[in-house]
Amino acid sequence: MLEIKNLTKRFGDFTAVENINLKVEAGEFFTVIGPNGSGKTTIIKNVLGLLHPTKGDVFLNENSIKKEPQKVKAEMGYVPDEPKIWTHITGEEFLFFSGSLYGLEKKEIMNKVPDLLNQFGLKGVEKKYFENYSRGNKQKFTILAALLHDPDIILVDEPIVGLDPEAAETAMKLFNEFVSRGGSIFMATHTLPVAEKYSDRIGILHRGKLVEVGEINNLREKMDNPEASLLEIYHYFSRND
Repeated sequence: MLEIKNLTKRFGDFTAVENINLKVEAGEFFTVIGPNGSGKTTIIKNVLGLLHPTKGDVFLNENSIKKEPQKVKAEMGYVPDEPKIWTHITGEEFLFFSGSLYGLEKKEIMNKVPDLLNQFGLKGVEKKYFENYSRGNKQKFTILAALLHDPDIILVDEPIVGLDPEAAETAMKLFNEFVSRGGSIFMATHTLPVAEKYSDRIGILHRGKLVEVGEINNLREKMDNPEASLLEIYHYFSRND
């Protein structure tokens, strides 16, 4: 599904991420954890083609983001950490606009939108403008837009920031169902309980380097501590970097 090869991104003299190598399979929920500034968002934006790698490449279904960016991007969904959307557009218009960007016909979008709105109880809210939405409702529409075109993979950057507990649970349920249908999730978060509950595998990012990857129980085995929390796991492997 997704393969990141030798990914390095520098901004001037600063190396944000260095020599990242990683594969995410179809039907896998993969999460990368790390503190602010560790490079999580930089990796996601390079995968999406929003940033260009200083070195390395990203492949989705064996297609290169460098050589075939339009083809690769068409198979991705994206939930950013901050839903920055034009304020003078309704939620409904945003979903139709997003769907049309991915080549969906108007009738197909019309058939999908009601079910998506019901997931978050947004029926009626879709007629209002984004400028009148709460932070949480903006995030909900961003999540629905990422699901609308049935992508192969969804890149999720801090998915539950701004969501109330019920909405956060709904969001993670939607992502989990997406994975159960054969899609892949690549999530970046520092909300460790969410990462521990939903992830098939976890990558530990420290100062721009991917220092360890594995299922959480395998990481505990490497520590020789079967009861270790994800926070303890992170500290263990980041100290050993």
